[in-house]
Amino acid sequence: MSLFSIGYATKPLTTLLDQLHSHEIGAVADIRSVPYSAVFKEYHREALQSALHRAKIHYVYLGQELGPRSENDDHYDASGQVQFHRLMESELFQQGIKRLHAGLNKNMNIALLCAEKDPAICHRSLLVGHYLKQHGNLDVQHILFDGELETQSQLEKRLIDLQGLQADLVTDSSELEHIAYERQLKQRAYRRP
Repeated sequence: MSLFSIGYATKPLTTLLDQLHSHEIGAVADIRSVPYSAVFKEYHREALQSALHRAKIHYVYLGQELGPRSENDDHYDASGQVQFHRLMESELFQQGIKRLHAGLNKNMNIALLCAEKDPAICHRSLLVGHYLKQHGNLDVQHILFDGELETQSQLEKRLIDLQGLQADLVTDSSELEHIAYERQLKQRAYRRP
């Protein structure tokens, strides 16, 4: 089975449900640290869970385990920005990863859900997708706003362009991907107010 991700920003709930069905998603893992929206009330945790239930799609909340924020001060740098490499090492994050694998082992396609429209600016790719590619050899398929798919590998190559980087005589493509990823984290990882 496959692991997908999807963002709902400005997307009608009916469109999201259609996209989930078109990719045969059996369960949604909500990985928002705060599973509520100031604008899109249909994506509040309880409302979403109810809508998914009616659509015969399981719902599980994994925002505490796989969300982009942490209650642990050790996961932040001196400026108050969360450090994803620290989150990845935490016991809570590892429990969330184990739960994802357990769900996939039940022969069910799962979609990680968050709010961001573009997975390149969301922790579903920068935290969870990146971790799974590096440590689990699992290439998450991101359902883009229009319903098309972009793999985690393709997304990480796209970060090079987003960061305006180009290969030179001493920097190979894998090093460029790493530099682009680190720059994207600096710009996009959660920072305490």
